[in-house]
Amino acid sequence: MLMFLFLVVALVVVVGAVTLAVLGGGDGGTLRDAPSQFYADPLPQDRPVARADVEALRLPTAVRGYRMAEVDDALNRLGAELAERDARITELESALATAHTRPGPQDGHPGHGGFAPPGGFGTEPGEDPR
Repeated sequence: MLMFLFLVVALVVVVGAVTLAVLGGGDGGTLRDAPSQFYADPLPQDRPVARADVEALRLPTAVRGYRMAEVDDALNRLGAELAERDARITELESALATAHTRPGPQDGHPGHGGFAPPGGFGTEPGEDPR
């Protein structure tokens, strides 16, 4: 008889726990939408990546951290853009160095370092500028 009473009490406790779990679920039993686990490239395609774009970059997570493919894609894109910018900087620096190493005054014009405005100075050599 004691064993029967113990089983009845245990059954009542289990039924009560299940009832509380089902009825006290909180938000009406609906599940929230899970965030997408697929990578949508947030880096701009129509312009170079800016610092703010990198700071705002949030990659999706997986069970054991970040998804390696998405991280690799983002880092490859950033690396390619940095390499392109470095090449452009090197090109501009060499053009600047070449411009600075040109000989000074040419054609006997003192004060003229070889650079002229796009339309020229407005006078021909030998003309009076007044």
